[in-house]
Amino acid sequence: MAMAEKNGKGRAAPALPRWANTTLSTLGSVAVTMLGLLFVTFIIGRVMPIDPVLAVVGERASQETYDAAFEAMGLDKPLLVQFGYYLWDVLHGDFGNSLLTAHPVSEDIKRVFPATFELATLGTIFGIFFGVPLGVMAAVRRGSWIDQVARVVALVGYSMPIFWLGLMGLLVFYGILGWVGGPGRVSIFYEDMVPVVTGMILIDSALDGNWTVFKDAFSHLILPASLLGYYSLAYISRMTRSFMLEQLSAEYIITARVKGMSERAVIWRHCFRNIRVQLITVIALSYANLLEGSVLTEIIFSWPGIGSYITTALLSADMNAVLGGTVVVGLIFILLNIFCDLLYKVLDPRAR
Repeated sequence: MAMAEKNGKGRAAPALPRWANTTLSTLGSVAVTMLGLLFVTFIIGRVMPIDPVLAVVGERASQETYDAAFEAMGLDKPLLVQFGYYLWDVLHGDFGNSLLTAHPVSEDIKRVFPATFELATLGTIFGIFFGVPLGVMAAVRRGSWIDQVARVVALVGYSMPIFWLGLMGLLVFYGILGWVGGPGRVSIFYEDMVPVVTGMILIDSALDGNWTVFKDAFSHLILPASLLGYYSLAYISRMTRSFMLEQLSAEYIITARVKGMSERAVIWRHCFRNIRVQLITVIALSYANLLEGSVLTEIIFSWPGIGSYITTALLSADMNAVLGGTVVVGLIFILLNIFCDLLYKVLDPRAR
């Protein structure tokens, strides 16, 4: 009897594979984080000194009209009940309609986000291409003129207001020299000349084979992307230099040099290889910051991205658009963190 219980009911359930536990843990963390983000965003939208009812009915509406709209929008219900309705709609991809465009917010975000994605991606590529080598050379030649230049570049990048750089860039490179295109994604006579496939004007014009539009779009994109890339470069080069200095002072580097290994192999095969995981985090954070922090750049260059969309919606009390855009930006941060975790496991066996 005891043996039957031991072999039957007393038998422990088989343990889940490690990959299944990791997947469930990641999904649980994402769900909890998104729930917290939605709740905080919703509460902020409700406590802001903006009346969404007045934004709908106008300031001259009668009290009866105001009360009817107040009830129709569900604002007469308890806050948790309102959040429950909002959560249910968001889970179905419904962020409500925008007051400014009268379109669903989800459609507006699909329309404006590719512009920000294109701008931030090119800026991040610029920052990586110049920032990583600059940081490595500054660490290897510590105290030299290269190190001093890298420090000045990073200091200016952190200190200079981006709106001032944007205005000066437009004045010099567009107004005086004429090297780049002006505000906007493309010149006005090239608008709507290529079919929208991805929403990114460079890719769409290349797919259409319209290289005239491609060249014009690139001339408009290069200046704002370079400004964002400069801020990314300042952050990436500074952190790369710091990580490299830490590795160059390690004992295994001294041992490698004593054994006669070439300086190139010491720097790139050993030092740089050991900072890749840390550098991924820095690049991911920089990329996420450009995606959600390019508001001033988009406003200065009349760039129709998600930053200017959220700002315009906030100034117009269009809370559905503000909440929808904020949730999308938060989701981007979460997805980038998950992507970084996956890369950790690929590049660093200790994280597997």
